[in-house]
Amino acid sequence: MSGKRGNGEGSIYPYRNGFAAYVWVTTPDGKRKRKYVYGKTRTVVHEKWLKAHADAKKDPVPTRHRTVAAFLDYWLASVVKPNLAPLTYVAYEGAARLYIAPHLGSKRLDKLTVRDVREWLTKLADTCQCCAQRKDAKRRPERQRCCAKGECCGQYPRGRVVQIARDTLRAALSQAVVEEETPRNVAKLVRVPKPRRRKVKAWSVSEASRFLEHAVASDDSLYAAWVLALTLGLRRGEILGLTWDSVDFDTGELYIDHQLQRAGREVLHRETKTEDSEDFLPLPGLCLAALKQRRQQQEADRETAGDLWQDTNGLIFTTRYGTPIEPGNLTRAFAVRIRQADIRAIPLRNTRHTTGKLLVALKVHPKVAQRILRHSKFTMTFDVYSEASDEEIRDALQRLSHGFRVEP
Repeated sequence: MSGKRGNGEGSIYPYRNGFAAYVWVTTPDGKRKRKYVYGKTRTVVHEKWLKAHADAKKDPVPTRHRTVAAFLDYWLASVVKPNLAPLTYVAYEGAARLYIAPHLGSKRLDKLTVRDVREWLTKLADTCQCCAQRKDAKRRPERQRCCAKGECCGQYPRGRVVQIARDTLRAALSQAVVEEETPRNVAKLVRVPKPRRRKVKAWSVSEASRFLEHAVASDDSLYAAWVLALTLGLRRGEILGLTWDSVDFDTGELYIDHQLQRAGREVLHRETKTEDSEDFLPLPGLCLAALKQRRQQQEADRETAGDLWQDTNGLIFTTRYGTPIEPGNLTRAFAVRIRQADIRAIPLRNTRHTTGKLLVALKVHPKVAQRILRHSKFTMTFDVYSEASDEEIRDALQRLSHGFRVEP
């Protein structure tokens, strides 16, 4: 090629060991800036220059490529926090800060590859998080017991943690693709093993009854909470978010529209999980009696606390000083009550599944069960109803074994 510049090549010039060029573009924030392209030869740069010109005529063009860490900060602050639930923000922020930024944060967003993501996930699964996060080093010297002393405790992340980290990066890169800061979402192309969840057998009517009977005999202040969990299938946050304004003792109805959640350092009293979760439910006699008993217990607590009582928006379930009950404390109280009642242990979240199984045993119509459980989709209710009971399985296996006609 001759040294004479071609038409439109006025902005191409020698640069280091090759050539460079620039195009005036409009950035996403509405400013006019130069967009530079580089290459070994004038021909390569000219082709990039033409492409940059074409891109500049279509949409706003970023002039600088952010690192993964810089984009994560922007995404969390400008996309996740204003638009998604507080708990979602807490989960994404924690995954970004603890697992993504330390490994991939310095990489340029548009240069991130599938191999980078795969190697990161492999390394993450084999990295002791006590060492990586310096957990032991942050303890007082007399309490240090492992990593700070050079004795790795092997606190490797579970499969679910690795999956959450990958899902967080995938969600962030999806936004980066929308904003045209990267051409593709490489995290979507990397698979991680799906962690297997241990199945927990729901309580039978007998077990649920024994649990409630023990709570009554112990004068448990949370008896009404256990009744609502097992009878109506209320979630933990929904139980703690109930106020006395939610209960109509005259009509015998309960309005479920709020939940109590811990999000980071805050305890939030906010709307329910989904629009379908917000609903009126009729209260059976057992629930009404339990709530009346709870009201009497709370009045007694108020009188005992005196000036120390704190009124928190009329919450039904409070501490003896009127403050909200920590969601984690409710879970622990449930586990303690199970041990004291000497009943097979199940997680508090499994009481909702217990309600569904009991409705199946009582032959309640699936559409009625969907309304009680407030499932957003009928398929969720049908999954509960499609599970065969132990009695049905036992009967089927008995008939199968009789069909073999084998003499012992």
